[in-house]
Amino acid sequence: MTDTSNTRPAEGEAQAPRRSRLHRLVRYIPLIAPFLLWAVPCWVLLYAGQHWPLPVTLVGTALFALGLICMPLAMARGHGRRQQDRAAIVGDTLLGTSWVLFTWSVLLGVLLRLALTVAGVSESQDRARIVTWAVLGVSAVLLAWGYAEARRVPRVRRLDVQLPRLGAGLDGLRVVLITDTHYGPLDRARWSARVCESVNALEADVVCHTGDIADGTAERRRAQAAPLGTVRATRARVYVTGNHEYYSEAQGWVDLMDELGWEPLRNRHVLLERGGDTLVVAGVDDVTAESSGLAGHRANLAGALNGADPDLPVLLLAHQPKFIDRAAADGIDLQLSGHTHGGQIWPFHHLVRIDQPALAGLSRHGPRTLLYTSRGTGFWGPPFRVFAPSEITLLVLRSPHLPTSP
Repeated sequence: MTDTSNTRPAEGEAQAPRRSRLHRLVRYIPLIAPFLLWAVPCWVLLYAGQHWPLPVTLVGTALFALGLICMPLAMARGHGRRQQDRAAIVGDTLLGTSWVLFTWSVLLGVLLRLALTVAGVSESQDRARIVTWAVLGVSAVLLAWGYAEARRVPRVRRLDVQLPRLGAGLDGLRVVLITDTHYGPLDRARWSARVCESVNALEADVVCHTGDIADGTAERRRAQAAPLGTVRATRARVYVTGNHEYYSEAQGWVDLMDELGWEPLRNRHVLLERGGDTLVVAGVDDVTAESSGLAGHRANLAGALNGADPDLPVLLLAHQPKFIDRAAADGIDLQLSGHTHGGQIWPFHHLVRIDQPALAGLSRHGPRTLLYTSRGTGFWGPPFRVFAPSEITLLVLRSPHLPTSP
């Protein structure tokens, strides 16, 4: 568990200019990324000393050029105004493929060449061709494995979380977290039903969905989301919006979740009582809600806690981990979030860390506040997960106030 409570102000001030420079750099990535994702592997695999026969070079170059042209066009048609699912599948798959090829072209293009030189492989063509076949082999294996990882029902991750203010009567409360299901162009209605079966097997007291249900409107993705209505919990099923809801008529998703029996916590809370003790379960809209222009949609922690006893422990649902600064300032006990996907396709997690304070797992922020960040239940865009497995999370809340046995 990471403790961030002892960060010095001077360190934060020194890091601020570096972080702002990184944010400026990130703005330009969409402009140059498609070219780099295809040009770098093309150079490493075809032109960096291999001396392939001319037909091989021409065909290979044509394939990379086709990928460079088709990927942004397909993504624009799939995720733009037209919302064509087939185009989205093609564009997303090409994006994931190019990212894996780019990553391993760079890594193996440098490290493996160096190792081969040290090992005494003197012919540059031999080294180049070994690198080519290694990049293609590693990429093929990772893409096949990553596709299987993305499409499988997530494994259950279990952990005990002690909350110092939790009353003894609530010890052992079972909280299940699913998030970032991202129902989308690939029809995953059967996958959705199997995920809900896995959740039900955990016999949860509370089931939470922390947003990014789908890519597309509630009307369009209703069949994939419908199994969420079968989820069982002894105390409550609660939901908050993620940023992707605000790309797809968020109020429609709030209404559908309400129809399916989930309680949307839009800047409000509910009270859970057991054994004479009470837990406040609160939720806020995503931090992007206010900029969406939807009336009444914004992240409002004060509104979420309005009327709650400040001496009671608080479990907060907020889609993005970056909300933790506000949660810690208000003394929240535990925040549950998603959004990061754990990076989804390694090493994308380095870019996620620029924007978010946590990538996955349990971390401490301030003297009281814990944050649990899920790697997500589904996937966004490219149907691959590489070194960032999906999860269904079971958190068992523990109290330090249990009576001691004689």
